[in-house]
Amino acid sequence: MSSTTARKRSAFRNLHAQGCFVLPNPWDVGSARMLEGLGFKALASTSSGFAWSQGRPDGGVGREAVLAHLRVIADATDLPVNADFESGYASTPQGVAESVRMAVDTGVAGLSIEDSTGKPDEPLRPIGDAIARMRAARAAIDDAGGDTLLVGRAENFIVGRPDLADTITRLKAYAEAGADCLYAPGVRTREQITAVVAAVAPKPFNLLVASASEFSLQEIAAMGVRRVSVGGGLARAAWGGFLRAARALAQAIGVEAARDRLLLRSADPAESMQALEGWTPPRLPIGGGELVTMGLRAGPLVAATLQAIQQQWVAEDFPDASRVRIIAEEKVAQALRAR
Repeated sequence: MSSTTARKRSAFRNLHAQGCFVLPNPWDVGSARMLEGLGFKALASTSSGFAWSQGRPDGGVGREAVLAHLRVIADATDLPVNADFESGYASTPQGVAESVRMAVDTGVAGLSIEDSTGKPDEPLRPIGDAIARMRAARAAIDDAGGDTLLVGRAENFIVGRPDLADTITRLKAYAEAGADCLYAPGVRTREQITAVVAAVAPKPFNLLVASASEFSLQEIAAMGVRRVSVGGGLARAAWGGFLRAARALAQAIGVEAARDRLLLRSADPAESMQALEGWTPPRLPIGGGELVTMGLRAGPLVAATLQAIQQQWVAEDFPDASRVRIIAEEKVAQALRAR
């Protein structure tokens, strides 16, 4: 183990000793470095955010890909990184131990093991099985030096089994099995939070705040929460911004109109030219004739679309292809006026 990894793990444990800190969840190197630059003290991976970046659903990425991802994130930042390690990527406690040893080798400062099964009809593991898996994870960490933080997760509230009593029973059992920090994503009321914090004390509790909360960070800290994570919240926000900008971009260049009325033209040249001349570039959905989020203007986008059509028509010796440039200039001016 490198001195850098040891330093990160020591710093991460110290963060859990007192107070309350925010643990944001990046999904790639860029987001990790951005969060580090904003002054956060530690980071946590997000299984959902990483999966979405690979075009897969949460839980749809295999162990080898996740391990490679954890190593990349841990190497990319000077901050300690907690791994969202799902259910340990194994069906048996022995398999969980093997996976945990591999995760520790990536350089993460902590990792979580959850008790969900991924089966809609039986979403939680029997508590005895879940305890055995937590003990296996603890033993694997201890065999590797013992400085990697182990987080025990009770998934009741996010798998459709919002039983507070069972959640607390599970968390206390995971603490006794060796978990250093406890986590029950989905608890959100003051009564739920304070009950869980009291039940697992003196061990720290992680609160998930993946969307708007009625509580401030100061209020959360006052309830005894030691750390606050956001899960896939930042990744969802990033994807939301991306989709809004992409949809605006598609509307601005009139993708549907270009496809339906221009590229899929009639076999009759006169009808095709009439369709082009009758095409009205769409009005942009935001003011000023600009796609602010993309830094692009409507005019060049419309011109590029029509230039591509012109090039295709010239290549196919389509009649009146030379007129397309004149029409393009008119359409560009029309688009810029539509503000």
